[in-house]
Amino acid sequence: MKRMAMILGIRPEGIEEYRKLHAAVWPEVLAKIADCSIRNYSIFLRQPENLLFAYFEYHGQDFAADSARMAADPATQKWWSINMPLQEPLDSCPEGEWWAMAEEVFHVD
Repeated sequence: MKRMAMILGIRPEGIEEYRKLHAAVWPEVLAKIADCSIRNYSIFLRQPENLLFAYFEYHGQDFAADSARMAADPATQKWWSINMPLQEPLDSCPEGEWWAMAEEVFHVD
């Protein structure tokens, strides 16, 4: 298992819609997340900076392949098409990436 975290901006005018969407995530999107070996997935909102922080545990063997499978899923594509206009990648995010990966520097159980 690998703990993973990502950061993304959110447009202030999109926060309430984002909250509503994530209060009732589509079952097929949740199923695809599980199918791609992701467990214990949480998204946190930090205001007033308007940042989203996502944490999850990856239980698979090939994160790139599982991410590609998720990205190819029609329900996930539709979900992303609704959510992405509410979001803003960080200026420091590499070209072609949406969420910025964060490095784990400490953990204790």
